[in-house]
Amino acid sequence: MKRASVRILALLCLCATIIAPPSTRVSAGAVTQTAADVQKLDATDVQRLDAATAFVRERNARDYAIAPDGINEGRYVMIGGIEQWITIRGEDRRNPVLLFLHGGPGDATNPWGYAAFRSWLKAFTVVQWDQRGAGRTLGKSGPSVAATITIDRLTQDGIELAETLRRTLQKDKIILVGHSWGSILGVFMAKARPDLFSAFVGTGQVADPQRNYEVAYHALLEKATRLGEPRAIRELKDVGPPPYADGRGYAVQRRWSNLFEGADFFIASMVGLALNAPDYRPHDINDWFDGQVLSAERLVPQTSATGALTAKALGGDFAVPVFVFQGADDFTTPTSLARTFVESIHAPRKAFVTIPEGGHFAVFMKRDAFLHELVARLLPAIRVRGSSRTPGSTSRL
Repeated sequence: MKRASVRILALLCLCATIIAPPSTRVSAGAVTQTAADVQKLDATDVQRLDAATAFVRERNARDYAIAPDGINEGRYVMIGGIEQWITIRGEDRRNPVLLFLHGGPGDATNPWGYAAFRSWLKAFTVVQWDQRGAGRTLGKSGPSVAATITIDRLTQDGIELAETLRRTLQKDKIILVGHSWGSILGVFMAKARPDLFSAFVGTGQVADPQRNYEVAYHALLEKATRLGEPRAIRELKDVGPPPYADGRGYAVQRRWSNLFEGADFFIASMVGLALNAPDYRPHDINDWFDGQVLSAERLVPQTSATGALTAKALGGDFAVPVFVFQGADDFTTPTSLARTFVESIHAPRKAFVTIPEGGHFAVFMKRDAFLHELVARLLPAIRVRGSSRTPGSTSRL
């Protein structure tokens, strides 16, 4: 418990630094609060923090509550031989079911998605899933599942979950939305079992792992030059374009993509929401962080430029409509590559849409604009195809 408290306190101090008012923030500046400073907090400090956290947690439970006639469920379901955590939330059981595939890999959205997806719940019943090796699913299984964390196994897990949702929520088809790593998973799920899905929507779409970081590097350098950011220009030129012999080059790219997209603020708010999630405790937060480490160790080698995943494997023919809603300034999974992906594929219906002023996390940071595109473009398409079997009926998992 002491380890968890110290870890949370350190994160809170980090959040406070990152979420400083814009006038006080320094581009890519160092965090002055140190771990040693955090550990000087005494028991009284911790008790007061616990009380404040409890207050915010209760407020969040009230503010983000679902009306009694909606659906608000969270439970473990048996998928792929292990118990995996899902939540199902929506205001109207008759609405289409949307299965959201988180990115990371291993970055489960459940700890903070209660807030992020709240505005979506009028139009969709949103299912969030802590994938194998992530979040509460990892907390339940433990790290012994590491060897099974593969693209193929998670694809099959997702298919089993979709089958379960169809049966229990009485829907013929499910909408599939995948972010970043989740866009890879969604592509393979949609290709493997198109009969389960009314459409696939990718965002932060991974399109060409072999070229991803190279294209992102040049886009970042062009952006830094245009903005006149001398530190960004210097650091990017110091590491040069990929491939990199170690992680330093990738870290530089990630730092500046987050800063240019404004994602530093979002990431801090994400952590803050997770720390104050109504039903989450320190061990859940630790599982969330541990899942990102474990999943990255297992899946990044399978999806990186040196892995076997190629643009050809992700592209080709789809038997379901495909939509990509991409941030106009995505420097993590470059917007230009996502556009080329959509142009190259064959699908019954396809569309590429840019979210203005959005980056890699446009689905969250520009959630209302993203929701508008879902409602305006996706709902008409699935109504034509017919997505619901028995509106208004449901059964428990």
